[in-house]
Amino acid sequence: MKVLFIGGTGIISSAVSKLTVEKEIELFLLNRGFNKDFFPSKAIHLKGDINNYYEIKKLIANKKFDVIVDWLCFTADDAKRDVELFSNRTNQFIFISSASVYQKPVQNYLITESTPAVNPFWKYAQNKISCEKIFQKEFEQTGFPITIVRPSFTYGVTTIPAAVTSWRMPYTLIERIRKGKKIIVHGDGTSLWVMTHNSDFAKGFVGLLGNKKAIGETFHITSDEVLTWNQIFNTIGKVAGVEPNIVHIPSDFINKIAPDIGAGLLGDKAHSVVFDNSKIKSFVPEFKATVTYEVGIKKSLEWMEAHRKYCEIDEENNKTVDMIINNYKGIH
Repeated sequence: MKVLFIGGTGIISSAVSKLTVEKEIELFLLNRGFNKDFFPSKAIHLKGDINNYYEIKKLIANKKFDVIVDWLCFTADDAKRDVELFSNRTNQFIFISSASVYQKPVQNYLITESTPAVNPFWKYAQNKISCEKIFQKEFEQTGFPITIVRPSFTYGVTTIPAAVTSWRMPYTLIERIRKGKKIIVHGDGTSLWVMTHNSDFAKGFVGLLGNKKAIGETFHITSDEVLTWNQIFNTIGKVAGVEPNIVHIPSDFINKIAPDIGAGLLGDKAHSVVFDNSKIKSFVPEFKATVTYEVGIKKSLEWMEAHRKYCEIDEENNKTVDMIINNYKGIH
């Protein structure tokens, strides 16, 4: 099987790339080649920028693939570009959407693939919904061979997954905890959430590659381990060796003070969400998530501290977190 990944070295996709080549699938990675730490040695590099339409059109002019996966499609314009570039070049096109598209506020905590895709709070989710609609329309009208996959909060060794944290420099949270600084947990910390290790996600995803029954279908792929946000932050503290100094702050207050953070809370993480993985398990019977959150965090922390360039501190994030806390203290 001949597979093309657009991207392929990110937090989620790097684990999928690794497992894909381990399965002896011929893998091509189309990207700019910046993230060399996670480029599988057996993959074939097609160097290019997916945002440069004519460069990519020329690069793939005489190429066809059994499967194409776009890990870097975020807007309606990106989706339209993909349809133009990759129609008649593949037997299956997999769009990486997001589980944040599911209805917010939730009507039922248990999410299935048939849960409506409606999110009035978060632009990121709204853009993914727009992409899905474009691909679904193409499937219905022209037979474009779409499969949609919706990851939820999926992490790997370069990540310390949390809610109010620095995405660019996640070790910042570890330093705050170890220094005894206050850590924000949104709400009262009792809402339910699911964290998925990228190596587990990869098991389900690779099983969809070349799966003809998956054409026209939508899947989420997550762990079955359910935790409260208090448990999540206390687990991070346990692994870091220090009990976190938690302050609970309502999500709508966080959104008022720091909307860049708050939008992702109100549009996703502030709600209790549990995923029914029956569908992916029926299509990929061998899929089973086995990495617990505590084990995953230990892997991340050990890896980061062995690769010190991933231990940089985001001082701007520290200022933002302190600002939210100080504003909240000022009215309580």
